[in-house]
Amino acid sequence: MEAQFTSPLLNNGQTCFLGTRILAPKSRYEEVVDAFTAFAGSLQVGVTSSPDTQIGPMATARQRERVESYISQGKNAGARITVGGNRPHDLDAGFFVEPTVFADVDNRAAIAQEEIFGPVLSVISYQDDEHAIQLANDSEFGLGGTVWTSDPERGAALARRVHTGTIGINRYIPDPAAPFGGVKNSGLGSELGPEGLASYQETQTIYL
Repeated sequence: MEAQFTSPLLNNGQTCFLGTRILAPKSRYEEVVDAFTAFAGSLQVGVTSSPDTQIGPMATARQRERVESYISQGKNAGARITVGGNRPHDLDAGFFVEPTVFADVDNRAAIAQEEIFGPVLSVISYQDDEHAIQLANDSEFGLGGTVWTSDPERGAALARRVHTGTIGINRYIPDPAAPFGGVKNSGLGSELGPEGLASYQETQTIYL
């Protein structure tokens, strides 16, 4: 269960393949929101030299300002902050942003559609599997994703319908032996695996 919470916040949200757009079934929506809210609120924000730190700073002051601008956009779009949304009051030095969870997010809002690269999560409600697939594919990006389920076979069937270059079932751990790359506006080509070597190869055709 811990992986389900940590996969959206690796490297303080500054990782390309994170699942920061969380789709939750309408029947359990508040339960999911409460779980992520409690988790984000429990994280220790601090300097990276401390072994107790779980969320470190943004890479630059400019990046923190960018993340904060998205938080403002989310609020202005009508989404509800359940935890975070500010700079930590006890950290004067460093580019810190509190882990932030948004509920009641419209899938077309900027915080759901654009890459924030910060500790900001958007929880979006879906009606059924078809609606979830529609929402998942309604994005300009397609690098990675995850499906969380107690039925791995059903999860794999859903994963095949999500338009991403990579996707995990109940986890997301890139495999060096498999190609890693995205679709749509998420990068060009692939790396890793035998497919990732193709762009470095020079082929010759011999006709006899």
